Amino acid sequence: MLRYVSSEAAVSAQPESGAMGMAIQVLGRATQLLDALAAQPDPVALKDLAKTTGLHTSTAHRILSDLVIGRYVDRVDNGLYQLGMRLLELGSLVKGRLNVREAAYEAMHALHRLTGQTVNLSVQQGDEIIYIDRAWSERSGMQVVRAIGGRAPLHLTSNGKLFLSVADARQVRTYATRTGLATSTVNSITTLEKLEHELVSVRQLGYARDNEELELGVRCIAAGIYDDTGKLVAGLSISAPSGRLQDAWIPQLVSTAGSISEALGYEVTGG
Repeated sequence: MLRYVSSEAAVSAQPESGAMGMAIQVLGRATQLLDALAAQPDPVALKDLAKTTGLHTSTAHRILSDLVIGRYVDRVDNGLYQLGMRLLELGSLVKGRLNVREAAYEAMHALHRLTGQTVNLSVQQGDEIIYIDRAWSERSGMQVVRAIGGRAPLHLTSNGKLFLSVADARQVRTYATRTGLATSTVNSITTLEKLEHELVSVRQLGYARDNEELELGVRCIAAGIYDDTGKLVAGLSISAPSGRLQDAWIPQLVSTAGSISEALGYEVTGG
């Protein structure tokens, strides 16, 4: 959800309910078990995990069973437990995002100073993008500010279109079927044919647009950020009130995304 702002709003904490307290307790116990597994180089028996964590054997077994279902823990053939591959997957995602944020920080703020508008850094998560960082300033007047951690459908955002543009035709069709190409404004893309046409344009131009497709009165432009393997890992976008977005910013946006990619080890080839 966007906001037109000149200052940040404070968020007050809500008191914990009884159910929330129970959930936190279970999470704490699960963390104890994961820490106990991480401390051992080899698979560990249930009784040893219970002893190390101080949990009752039945409690440890119940929580471990849930962790096995989620692939956070693996149960090997002889009944022992070890850390699961899901943790490696999540760790890789976190590492990649932290690296992107660090590499993008200075460049994002320089682009914001040039344009006076909010610069967003986003990554793909499933059928959505998630905003992981932004550059903006109260001194720049009216801006479009998106919350860090906020989400939006891929086909309704400039950053999301970047990720769809590197998907193959089958994946794009599957996305359209799965999501139904939900609309947000009268400008939203609602058919597979229009989406495919839009993605052809993104590939040809090397950047993507959102022309009031997510929010009326807001336009965005985005360019891709690539890692050392050539994989698209993030999108860099400028969001602005419709009348303020300038095409003159596109070359600098693309150049900035390219410099961040190079900082991640991506080799830009001439041609």
